[in-house]
Parts: sequence; C-alpha cells; structure tokens
Amino acid sequence: MFSLHPIPALSDNYIWCLADGQSGKALIVDPGQAAPVEVYLAEHHLILDTILVTHHHPDHVGGIQALLAQHPHTRVVGPSESPYQGSTHPVRPGDEVVWQGMTFDVLPVPGHTLDHLAFFSADAINGHCTLFCGDTLFASGCGRLFEGTPEQMQRSLATLRELPGNTKVCCAHEYTLANLRFARHWLPGDLALESFEADCRAKREQGVPTVPTTLEQERQLNPFLRWDDPLVIESARQYAQRHHLRMASDADVFAAVRHGKDHF
Repeated sequence: MFSLHPIPALSDNYIWCLADGQSGKALIVDPGQAAPVEVYLAEHHLILDTILVTHHHPDHVGGIQALLAQHPHTRVVGPSESPYQGSTHPVRPGDEVVWQGMTFDVLPVPGHTLDHLAFFSADAINGHCTLFCGDTLFASGCGRLFEGTPEQMQRSLATLRELPGNTKVCCAHEYTLANLRFARHWLPGDLALESFEADCRAKREQGVPTVPTTLEQERQLNPFLRWDDPLVIESARQYAQRHHLRMASDADVFAAVRHGKDHF
C-alpha cells in the first residue's frame, strides 16, 4: 500500500515522498525545493497531503511556500521551537503524528540545529520501520554541529542508535561517498567499510541513490555511532593526543571523530 522514494533536489538533497497507493495521498519530508516535488506528484498522480519538517535550514523548508500556493490545504508539521514558523501543526518531542493510519513518534535530536526533530514509525513498510532523520544521521556520517554541542549530538545519535535494526534511515543528503572517504581514513583496516564503499560507488555510477540504509548497517559501519567500538576509540585517542582534545567519555570519542571529519 505504501511506497517510499527519495526525490533529488538542489545539488545533493533528498526530499522524501511517502505515498499511499490506495488513497493517492502523499507525505513529503523536508522540501527544500518545490519544483522536483511537483514533477514527482504529477508523474505519479499523487495528492500532497502533509509536509514534515525536521529543522529550519533553507534547503529543508525553502520549497514549502510555493507548494502551499498550489496545495493550500496541506498540513505542515514541524518543530514548535524553531526559527521556521511556517508549521500549521507545530509539534514537540514526545508528540505523535498520524498519517493514513501510520504513527510517527517525534524524537528530539538537537546537535546539527537546536530545533532538530526526527520522525520514527514502527509501522512496517515492506517489512521495515521508517526514520526521517534530516541532517542528524547520514549513511556512514552525521550532521555538522552548527548550533548544538558534541554532547547533545552524541545523545541524539544514541537515541537513534536504539531504534530497531530494520529501520530504514531516510536522511536528507547524498553525502555517502564523501562520508566513506573519511570513515575509511579513520578506520583503514575496516573491510566492511571498503565493501560498502564499492557498492555505493557502483550505485552512484548508475545514478542510483545510496540511501536509505538501515540502522543495523549504520551501527556496524558508521564511525559516528561507534563511540564504544575499541577500534574507533583507539583512533580517537591517537587523534585527541595530536590535537589536545579531552578523552574521558563517549561524547569525547564522538567529538574527536566529528573534529576529525570537520578538518579532513
């Protein structure tokens, strides 16, 4: 009944479309641009019904006004405490969003921005749970800390790490190959990362998105979720010594990895 598809937008964004094949209604996540959404809706004979907003950055909300001009009855669900004030249905952490019988839990994931939310549904689509995580978690990466602290981001990622392993991680950017270049630099002996990079490179050469991944895959591969992995800890310890960083907690390990990526 339901289908899930990433719509490419801007230079490397993905706007997610969740479609109900029975009703023809569509839920759109983080539309930074209106035109690609309009084209996809028209091609698939879908009716825009709901927009989810994870955070306020322009490449996530920039297309909403134009979409509402064409679809004025669309519900816009986004963080209540946010610089973006265009939500018709503001939500807070702990709330639920119901769409076509599916329930999404609203999760607080500050770090990339302070208003950042994620939307998680345990209702299965083709056997998988669904996570719309914006710019918090990427395939083999995570978002930059524009507003939050490493401690906040590590706690946010810990929240996501505890979700079921079969969860589809629907992130908002095609950053996978760049993330993998850093991950393999940080963990040069990780053969699983090497194999995953080859698979992703083949997909990109064919013009196929590398996402969604699964949370189980991210727990195994993503260095930003592996703050308690001895291999990641040792790389972080060596890096922290060279850069005079503190190493006393899981958050410090994460901070060292994030610092390494920021200066890679």
